[in-house]
Amino acid sequence: MADIKTILVVDDQRDLLANIRLTLEAAGYRVLTAVDGVEALALMQAEQVDLILADIAMPRLNGYQLFERVQQNPAWAGIPFILLTARAMDSDIRYGKQLGVDDYLTKPIEPEDLLAAVEGKLRRAGRLAALGRLPSARSSDKDMLTIGSLRIDVRQHRVWQDDQEISLSAREFALLVCLARAPGKVFSPQELVRVTHNLETDLIDAGTLIRPMILSIRRKLGSKSGEAGCIENVRSVGYRLVPLEEG
Repeated sequence: MADIKTILVVDDQRDLLANIRLTLEAAGYRVLTAVDGVEALALMQAEQVDLILADIAMPRLNGYQLFERVQQNPAWAGIPFILLTARAMDSDIRYGKQLGVDDYLTKPIEPEDLLAAVEGKLRRAGRLAALGRLPSARSSDKDMLTIGSLRIDVRQHRVWQDDQEISLSAREFALLVCLARAPGKVFSPQELVRVTHNLETDLIDAGTLIRPMILSIRRKLGSKSGEAGCIENVRSVGYRLVPLEEG
């Protein structure tokens, strides 16, 4: 029996909410609905969700704020997130992309466009999940990665440098794990942004999203300003993780 995916739709326009629900259910999805971000977060505490469709302009907690709250939870950070909005300004779309939202659909939404976006994001999320389950050649246990003085517990979302625990955001952790699964391999910004933001974009936008995260991880791992530490920048190519000796 095929795995039935659960879609959470969040919108304060109840008529639109009902129409989207009918479209998705007719395509074979299980659908949960909420009228704002606060109600959506409460649902996510009780239900497993495979994809989120959310309006931007909502009371109590808008779509952007909901996305940020979802990303703060490591258990939810990989869930594909699509914004639904009547606003089609380039600045709004650019802001959504900078946050890392997976897609941006403008109302009124054609059923075919909605289903194509949902199916595409679910397929990509499935591929990324499969990659995340691959064992590491540098670790005897795929859930514990050790590279020099750096230790990463993938299952528990914990990182230690020289036995000192380091606090990383969900995206920073995903980026570090990606590099740590293949030490020495150079990853382009576009490859990394697929992992951290589940986003397909050009080299310039990818670099803009990844660069601050690299700087933040380096700082948290103890590198001084201007020092690469264990994350080296390969000019015009990307980034790689190199072992550092235990201090």
